[in-house]
Amino acid sequence: MSTEGATGELTLQSQQQRFLRPAVALWGFARRKPLGAAGLAILVFATVIAFTGSIIAPYDPFETRLDIALQGPTAQHWYGMDNLGRDVFSRTIIGTKVSLYVGLTTMLMATAIGMFLGVSSAYLGGKYDLIVQRFIDGIVAIPSLLLALTLVAAFEIGMENVILALTVVNTPRITRVVRSSALTILAMPYIEAARTIGSSNFRIMLRHITPNTFAPLVVVASAAVGSIITAEASLSFLGLGVPYDTLSWGGLLGGDTRQLFISAPWMAFGPGVSLTLVVFGSAIFADALRDVFDPKLRGR
Repeated sequence: MSTEGATGELTLQSQQQRFLRPAVALWGFARRKPLGAAGLAILVFATVIAFTGSIIAPYDPFETRLDIALQGPTAQHWYGMDNLGRDVFSRTIIGTKVSLYVGLTTMLMATAIGMFLGVSSAYLGGKYDLIVQRFIDGIVAIPSLLLALTLVAAFEIGMENVILALTVVNTPRITRVVRSSALTILAMPYIEAARTIGSSNFRIMLRHITPNTFAPLVVVASAAVGSIITAEASLSFLGLGVPYDTLSWGGLLGGDTRQLFISAPWMAFGPGVSLTLVVFGSAIFADALRDVFDPKLRGR
């Protein structure tokens, strides 16, 4: 075999290994943590529904048919009809996109802000750390739902304001977790070595501290998605969430559904079960990640 042929074969094998490595890691995770894999499957399934909802929804979610209003579940309408004759199953599918969008966007924003505050607070210390931590303590001292309600009520009702309010509510927890992890990393020898060779503070924080906080950060962020979606549903249920004409699980559980729950409980079944499954999936997936990343729990 020629040298070029051997080199080409080795390159092909390395490419195959590179593509197979994530699949092998995912399979290993599924074998060790089947419940965590089930939670991940739920989240992936919900994400697919969110992106394809407008295609797979069997009916127009806003089409009204007063002749079959408040009709119970049937073979044609699995979740029944609401008080205006709209298909609850289709409305639940379409509402998946907004609920997941709020959950994921808020999580990413809170993670970015919490990582910056946590790393910089731990590394710089002094008065900066004192001011940041007292500010965080002040936010934590207020009940999260009450703080979210206050922030949303202070502005116009809209999706952007809901995301902003929930970001403020969820940032303190992430900041504390990142700061605690960063303080541990600061005691490592390679941080002192980086200072010795003249690395700037920004480089040390960006290249040496931040990447090593990812393990606990991923766990906290994964768990936060479920609580954020629940908080959005609570705000929408109270009429302070996303606009009424924007479908979300919380909005579907509030309004007319709340008033007609006794006579038409199927109106709450679809969004309620969907919300419960996604929050449950997020929780068991985060718990599995905690076991994987924590060396003390890997043997469990």
